Amino acid sequence: MCLVLALALAGCASLPPPTAELSAAGQAVARADAADAQQYAPQDLDRARTALSRAQAAMAEGKERDARALAGLSEASADLASARSARAQAEATLAQRRAEVASLRERLGAGGQP
Repeated sequence: MCLVLALALAGCASLPPPTAELSAAGQAVARADAADAQQYAPQDLDRARTALSRAQAAMAEGKERDARALAGLSEASADLASARSARAQAEATLAQRRAEVASLRERLGAGGQP
């Protein structure tokens, strides 16, 4: 009987509010904004912002489980937006460097011709 009562009470115990998760999601969205994700990964950034807004609304309604899940989705989407933005920027830099190398090779090759 005591075991059943203990299990029942443990099932009723709730997790702490997901304030840390909401904060982490907000920080991830801010990092994505700073990484120019609006330019390079707008869909992922919009998904992150939408999920964060929904998480905040769920938290205000007392739906902590939903808020926690949506905050996790927001953080993951923002991290993806940051990564895609960094990749796009690196690819642009690489293309620029390759063009510079090609131009230098062309100038060096033409300089040796009479």
